[in-house]
Amino acid sequence: QDIFWTDPQVGFFSSHRWPFYPGTGDSHETGSGKGLGTTRNLPIAFGTAREEIVSRFTTELEAFAERLRPQLVIVSAGFDAHRQDPVGSLGLASEDFEPLTRAVREIAATHCAGRLVSVLEGGYNPAALSECVEVHLRELSRET
Repeated sequence: QDIFWTDPQVGFFSSHRWPFYPGTGDSHETGSGKGLGTTRNLPIAFGTAREEIVSRFTTELEAFAERLRPQLVIVSAGFDAHRQDPVGSLGLASEDFEPLTRAVREIAATHCAGRLVSVLEGGYNPAALSECVEVHLRELSRET
């Protein structure tokens, strides 16, 4: 988030386990200067129910996108929130990444003519990672 901290042209949305390394990403961290309000952190406590994670992610991401109206959506697709992941493990199942990806895809369709780039970021259990990537790619390839 630091690279875009003062940039009014880039919106940065991050959902992640909290508290967790490196200790940044609390909800009060929203940017500064001209970039104030362009960073949105969605910290999630270990043990939060899967349904709540999906609901909060979609609701808060949609509101953030509606306010910022992106011209391009770039996804740093981390799958370490999967319940079998040895690092992040927020308890999500592979199928939970379908509605998360759908929300991102629909935002791109609504605000920027479907312009969306997705880059693999994390996921440290090979079996879970392959399932999540398959779900993610299948949802990305759907028509809106």
